[in-house]
Amino acid sequence: MRELDETDLEILQLLLANARRPYSDIADVVGLSAPAVSDRVERLQEMGVIRRFTLDVDRSQLRKGIPVLLTLDIAPSGPSVESVKGTLLQSGVVEHVFVTAEADVVVFARVPDNDIASWLADHVEDDAVADFDVELLAGADWSPDLGGTEFALTCAQCGNTVDSEGTATRIDGSLYQFCCPSCESRFEEKYEQLREDAD
Repeated sequence: MRELDETDLEILQLLLANARRPYSDIADVVGLSAPAVSDRVERLQEMGVIRRFTLDVDRSQLRKGIPVLLTLDIAPSGPSVESVKGTLLQSGVVEHVFVTAEADVVVFARVPDNDIASWLADHVEDDAVADFDVELLAGADWSPDLGGTEFALTCAQCGNTVDSEGTATRIDGSLYQFCCPSCESRFEEKYEQLREDAD
């Protein structure tokens, strides 16, 4: 498996700054041809490094609401953290959701009508939140940067980091990364068994 390199990181950084940047412009910066840049971007997508190209919208220009940072203490007896996170992201006013190591959910949102308690009650199950803190924000900026980043692809079988000893295989059109050939064969065996069980 070919390791990802500094050129891949540079391409990612350029796409983070502007996902609509033409491949010909990126090629001029990184010293490759436009088709070579296209091939690298396609490979990064197949590997799961690039999940999608998105639009960065300044919501403050489109809707009213006070910008707040909410820290939610999720009740142990309520729904899962992932469930609460998904519900909040679908609410229409949440821009970012983070989960801390302590399993608190931190949310940046623009809450309408200045009534945070009612908004939470409308969007999250009653038993989901044990307690919450609110901080009013004067502003918020988002600046994704890959400085100092190293690639750390994850083995589809065991979850370990995939390095230059790793392998990759395509199964049913999806590309999977593995840290070693034995993980690859175990994954393929398990995949085939699940396929047979489904038939």
